[in-house]
Amino acid sequence: MKKLGSVIVLLSLFSCNNTEVLLPQENVSVMKEITDHSPIYMFFKTQENPDFKEKLDTIVEVNRKNSISSTNWVFNIDKRLPLKLVIPEVMQLQEKKKSSSHSKVGTMNVFTYSDSVAKNLAFFPFTDVQYKYSKHFSKFFIKSHAEHYRNYHNFTINFNKDNKITVDGNDIERDEFIEFIKEFANFTNDGKITMLHLNFDNRLTYEQYIQNKILAWKATNAEIQLSSFEFVYDEKKLPECGCKL
Repeated sequence: MKKLGSVIVLLSLFSCNNTEVLLPQENVSVMKEITDHSPIYMFFKTQENPDFKEKLDTIVEVNRKNSISSTNWVFNIDKRLPLKLVIPEVMQLQEKKKSSSHSKVGTMNVFTYSDSVAKNLAFFPFTDVQYKYSKHFSKFFIKSHAEHYRNYHNFTINFNKDNKITVDGNDIERDEFIEFIKEFANFTNDGKITMLHLNFDNRLTYEQYIQNKILAWKATNAEIQLSSFEFVYDEKKLPECGCKL
């Protein structure tokens, strides 16, 4: 089987048909190798705005021609792309693989990034992630599914448009986040799992998204889990609640 992961990434980029994909960087490898894979590329492009000739719009160009449904899918996404362009494409590809008659049980979907410390290509699995897009936020989702979530200690974690962090509406410094989550889980320690529900403003870049996902992943252990639902929202489309997200 073809193995991917031993490549040294010095400049954090992939090249496909002479087009570069700049990858996000982090200081840890969640996963180092993957076999039997199909690469999918999302390129950062600009085009002239038809209404404002002097303005360029960012667009995403997706190369999915090698996406074989029976393999693991490796998503190589340019770090400059905003989530409002990335996530709808990811969702479409998830559905394509799920609905394919050739889809194979046990295959994975992973995001790529560069481990700046180990100098290797790294992967973040997201096979089980189900995206709630545009008008959804976990606080309201938990409330409407209270019967299920009462079995957990639930944290609504929001990464807002400025890439600041709130936990249940309270501001948390980035360098204090992991300790805060772990201390709370240890304090409650009543047999319930602490569930982290991640929310991302869709104006964040893909690089910020991966870095924030890895930050949340670092806080997990046997008693702290990430919800399989992720909320990527358009702030203008959220319900009026008069509260801090």
